[in-house]
Amino acid sequence: MSSTEIRIRRATLEDLPVLLDFEQGIVKAERPFDVTIREGKVNYYDLEKMVQDPKSCVIVAEVDGRIVSSGYAIPKQARHYLDHEFYAYLGFMYTDVDYRGRGINALIVEALKKWSQEQGFKEIRLTVYNDNVGAIKAYEKVGFKKHIIEMRLEQ
Repeated sequence: MSSTEIRIRRATLEDLPVLLDFEQGIVKAERPFDVTIREGKVNYYDLEKMVQDPKSCVIVAEVDGRIVSSGYAIPKQARHYLDHEFYAYLGFMYTDVDYRGRGINALIVEALKKWSQEQGFKEIRLTVYNDNVGAIKAYEKVGFKKHIIEMRLEQ
């Protein structure tokens, strides 16, 4: 598949049913990495609000008119002691199982990086589970570097 067959565009409200399915795909994929995610349907995002928010960028990738991948960039306030006030935070990265391994996620990340730069963000961050080696490798491939590890203690 060449990149000319993949269309990257901003998500619309009409895309919401597919985006909500993708969200459940993310939850399902993350459950093995996080025992604290409760059972049943879980919503991480307010996708309807994010799609309509002019300060956020929710994008999708289409192949032959079918949405096959998604991602978002949102502004987040940096901690007061950092050298920047805001940064772009990437999330909602999902690619349909049948379309993985084709570089589509890299196209999503590149589009979000471009949007972030256009908004004036000097830094982009994302979070990924430490044991999600495949995702870590994919993000490193597009330029991300490991930065911090969050740890938890269950009592």
